Amino acid sequence: MPMACSFISCMVLGTLWTLGNIVLQLEARAFFVFGDSLVDSGNNNYLATTARADSPPYGIDYPTHRPTGRFSNGLNIPDIISEQIGAEPVLPYLSPELRGQRLLNGANFASAGIGILNDTGVQFLNIIRMFRQLDYFQQYQQRARALIGADQTKRLVNGALVLITVGGNDFVNNYYLVPYSARSRQFALPDYVKYLISEYKKLLTRLYNLGARRVLVTGTGPLGCVPAELAMRSSNGGCSAELQRAASLYNPQLVQMLKELNKKIGSTVFIAVNTEEMQRNFITDPQAFGFTTSKVACCGQGPYNGLGLCTIASNLCPNRNLYAFWDAFHPSEKASRIIVDQIFSGSTKFMNPMNLSTIMAMDAMS
Repeated sequence: MPMACSFISCMVLGTLWTLGNIVLQLEARAFFVFGDSLVDSGNNNYLATTARADSPPYGIDYPTHRPTGRFSNGLNIPDIISEQIGAEPVLPYLSPELRGQRLLNGANFASAGIGILNDTGVQFLNIIRMFRQLDYFQQYQQRARALIGADQTKRLVNGALVLITVGGNDFVNNYYLVPYSARSRQFALPDYVKYLISEYKKLLTRLYNLGARRVLVTGTGPLGCVPAELAMRSSNGGCSAELQRAASLYNPQLVQMLKELNKKIGSTVFIAVNTEEMQRNFITDPQAFGFTTSKVACCGQGPYNGLGLCTIASNLCPNRNLYAFWDAFHPSEKASRIIVDQIFSGSTKFMNPMNLSTIMAMDAMS
């Protein structure tokens, strides 16, 4: 008959079991996510803001079939990356469930509506701007240190995978938000792009200083081709030339800036993710990827279902897998899966200087 443990020995056993769990948890790679609505997993649910996706039909294809705050019919890009690396999706930083073991998985700091610049998304009121996301990352590390100590926290953060997706809103919800916007009066487009890149460089430098060592940095998608821009700016169903020009100026300069940062650091910390190129393939030839359309959003109203928000009163397609865009701005889960496949296995045309599978293989050997 097994002996019952004394109170003290039970306490010791319980502590050892907890520590064992934490050590096991640290073997898995933490994942941190920063950025905007393309990667927000529900932080905005906890904020007084209009930039939210917490009502149907958002989440219609999510495992629970309920809205979660993701701007998707189902899983978003960070969820699919987590799935591919065999980890559970990281929780929004503002979630009360982000504690204990789940804290050590990492966290999602992203907030719909934000941009590189602090004045991007002012119309959405209370959102987590980039400087605040980085403040929260610092706070996260204090919380982790209280749980596992300073050395283990440093290991966790240095060994983590980081994804940052920001920049599109600086065009869509700032420079081009209204005719003669404050920023468009202040800057000609080429100068605005240079300004964005210089401000982004400061954010990425701070991210590095906070311990991030493997950072996937996405460019903007084909901004002029999303259903919202087709509805507002297209006369013949073609992509908006002006927004496409913005993307074509911004993305190469972003890649160049990341190369310079890596050179200065002396290590490949920042990896450029060419989401414009990844999406261009299925936008120009949707049928090749099993889509019936890359112009019309699944959920919305007006031309191309590109006007206003996706709500319970919107047009809703019966089969989301046939649509490249879920709503006026955001890819469907199926389109996000195509993007993540390229992140993992794409050539240098898509991932510079290397894809995520290569990174993970290298990191496993080091």
